[in-house]
Amino acid sequence: MGLDFGSTTSSAIVAKAHVGRNCITGRMELGQPEILYRSTPVFTPFADGVIDEQRVEEYLEQWLAESGTNLEDIFAGGTIITGLAALRSNAQPLARLVSERIGEAVIATADDPSLESWLAFMGSCSVLSRFHSETPIVNLDIGGGTTNPALGLNGNVQSTGCYYVGARHFRFKPDSYLLLGLSAFGRQLLDHLGAPLSVGEVMSPQLRDQILGFYIEALEAMVKGATQFFADGIAQTHQQVPFECDCNGVTPVVTFSGGVGELIYQHVAGEELPPTTYFGDLGIDLARRIIASPQLSASLTQFVPENRGRATVYGLALHSTDVSGTTLYLPDTQALPLRDLPIVARLAMDAKTDEWQHALELLRKGSNGGCIQILSRRSLDPNGQPSTLAQIKAAGQNLAAALQTHPLPEEHTMVLVLSDNAGKTLGNYASNWGQLPVKLVVIDEIPDRHAHFVNIGRCLNNIVPVSFYGMN
Repeated sequence: MGLDFGSTTSSAIVAKAHVGRNCITGRMELGQPEILYRSTPVFTPFADGVIDEQRVEEYLEQWLAESGTNLEDIFAGGTIITGLAALRSNAQPLARLVSERIGEAVIATADDPSLESWLAFMGSCSVLSRFHSETPIVNLDIGGGTTNPALGLNGNVQSTGCYYVGARHFRFKPDSYLLLGLSAFGRQLLDHLGAPLSVGEVMSPQLRDQILGFYIEALEAMVKGATQFFADGIAQTHQQVPFECDCNGVTPVVTFSGGVGELIYQHVAGEELPPTTYFGDLGIDLARRIIASPQLSASLTQFVPENRGRATVYGLALHSTDVSGTTLYLPDTQALPLRDLPIVARLAMDAKTDEWQHALELLRKGSNGGCIQILSRRSLDPNGQPSTLAQIKAAGQNLAAALQTHPLPEEHTMVLVLSDNAGKTLGNYASNWGQLPVKLVVIDEIPDRHAHFVNIGRCLNNIVPVSFYGMN
C-alpha cells in the first residue's frame, strides 16, 4: 500500500504481488504487481496553516473502505509527506498518526527528499530505464512545492536531488491570476524580481513570464548538470538537496512525473489541457513552458514513462520494500518487527575486528539497537561473484571477537543486512553458534541502499520485508 501526501494532492494505491525467487539473479523478490486500487487524487487538506489531521483520517478510512483492504493483509508499503506539505509544523506527527492507523507494515516519513526522488524514478520509469539499459535517464518529478530529479541507468538510481521549484508557490483563484496566497519561496522570488505583488492583487503576464522563466532555467540547469547555476543568490535559496548529473558526456533522456508531468504527457497525447489556473496554481502554465523548451522536451514523444502523475505513490507501493532471502538468521521470530533502526555503519565483508568494535560503539548509542550494512562484490554488482565461505566465516569470527570485548546492552538488537545469500551462516559464526549473549538478526539477499534508517517487518513464511528511508 502506498500513500502520498503532497503540496497539492494526496492519493493512495493498493497492489498485490507474489513473492518468489528471480530465475536470473536468484534473489527473493516481489513479482509483477497487480494494481487493485487507485484512489481519485484529492486536494491535500490544510487548515490554519497546518495539515488537517482529521480530514486525513477520513481519507484513510475512505481509501481502506473503497479498496476493501484489511490492515492485517498489508505486507509492506509506505507513506510519504512531500513538498510544501512536509514543511508544515505537524508533518512528522501526521506521519506517526498514519503509521499508527495503518499499522507496522507501512513506513511513514516526512520531508525525505532523496527518498522521494528515488521513489518517483522507480515508480515512473524503472521499466523504461531497464528497456533502454545503456541510456541515462533523468526523471524530473514536478509537483506543487518541489522538483525531485533522479538520474538512473538500467533501472538503478545513481543520483538524486531536490529543489523548491513547483507549481503551487503561488496560489490563485481558479480561472484567474488573482493571488490568494504564496509560499516563503514565492515571496523570496518576488523580492528578487523586484515585484511588490500582494495577496488580493492580479499577477501580470510579464511577472508570470519572469517567474516561469526562472523555473525553466532551473530545470534546464538540473538536466545539464550546471551546478554553478545554484551556487548563490535566489537559485541557491531554491536548492534543498544538490543534484549531480554526470552522464560521462552523454546527453540524458529527460522524463517527467508528478502533477506537472501528468499535464505534460496529456498534451503530448493530444488531450486538451484544463483551462487557465484550473487547479489554482501555475501547473498548467509550467507544463506549457516545459513543452516549449527544446532541451526539456526533446524526448517527450520517444521516451514515455509507464506511470506519470502518481509516480511517487506507485514507487511507495511497488518499490519501497525489498524482500529477504529464506536463509536469514532469526533465532527469535518475536524480535520482529523492528522500526526506525539507525544504520550506524557500512562495513566491507573483510572488515577487521577494530572496525567492528567502532561500529558496535555507535550501535550502543541507539535506544534499542541499530543496523550494520555489510558490503561485498554483490553489493556493487547483483551479478557479481558471491562471497566465499571462507570470507563469510572470517567476517563472522571478526564480529564475534568484537562482541566479546564490546558486548551490547541486553535490550539492544543488532541487525546485519547483506546482499549475499549467507544470513544463517554469518549469524552462526558471529554469535559463536548461539553462545554469545547478543540479540542478533542477519537478513540476506538485500540490495545495497544508501540510507540512514531501516524498518524490518514481521516474518512471513520465513521471509521478511525490509524498507529503507532517509536516503542519501
